[in-house]
Amino acid sequence: MKIHLVHAKSGKDLATIDDLDSSTYIIEVKKRYQKIKRHLYPARQALKKGNKRADKALHDSDTLEKHGIKDGDKLYFKDLGPQVGYTTVFLAEYTGPLLTYLLFYLRPPLVYGSAAADKPMDLAVHLAAMCWSFHYIKRLLETIFVHRFSHATMPILNLFKNCGYYWGFAAFISYFINHPLYTSPSFGVLQIYISLTIFMFCEYGNYSIHAALRDLRSEGSTERKIPYPTGNPMTSLFNLVSCPNYTYETVLWLAYAVMTQCLPVLLFTLAGFYQMAVWAIAKHRNYRRDFIDYPKGRKAIVPFLL
Repeated sequence: MKIHLVHAKSGKDLATIDDLDSSTYIIEVKKRYQKIKRHLYPARQALKKGNKRADKALHDSDTLEKHGIKDGDKLYFKDLGPQVGYTTVFLAEYTGPLLTYLLFYLRPPLVYGSAAADKPMDLAVHLAAMCWSFHYIKRLLETIFVHRFSHATMPILNLFKNCGYYWGFAAFISYFINHPLYTSPSFGVLQIYISLTIFMFCEYGNYSIHAALRDLRSEGSTERKIPYPTGNPMTSLFNLVSCPNYTYETVLWLAYAVMTQCLPVLLFTLAGFYQMAVWAIAKHRNYRRDFIDYPKGRKAIVPFLL
């Protein structure tokens, strides 16, 4: 059995891979092509059965038989470009905001001048630094010990885009919250502690969802399952939305914005919500397409609305 690899954009014939059978995995086809083009390691290759924009890349663990690929058929190839591991990207994009924020908080004279050393910090400033540090330390620990990624790599350009986004907003936010002229929230400690409580509640909810998603997939597996609430009551939000981790993430940053009464935090929250909504809608659509018994009452990210 042989198949022909064709360039997805130009339609140019690239190679013919022979000595295959219906039980051959897609990853084996990629490895065979790498022997022809040494720089195209498997993670850099995307193979599709069709050449339309809506056609999805075939999973490495799929067999040719699963997709009805027969002798003489074509697979369409796309070069995804240089790749970098998901874990590497996550560690980089989360370490930066942690260190950047702490620089502004712990060494204000380096940023605002020597006079800032004698300025007392408001309670909200100290709690904001604690919450920020807790959030990104949690993110780092989840990256190492909790997350199981469905894809091993992403385009290396994403490393610079993601770090620019997170590191840039960290500097923007920390500059204003730790500024010597920062003023206490309008409603004082009541506003601070109510917001702090909501923030920590949503942090736990966010972790609970990540842990539930981890348990859906055994280590090394790319199998997808429908997520349902577990024994942890924080996961009951799965009854309402497909991506409750994004819901908790949005609310915790809203609480942080109220606690600090800082406009840059609100802008960060809105930007993050927009991106998470895009991801959630795509995941929700994929769930509904791939699972005929997917719960019909769920929304993507905002209960009853979106």
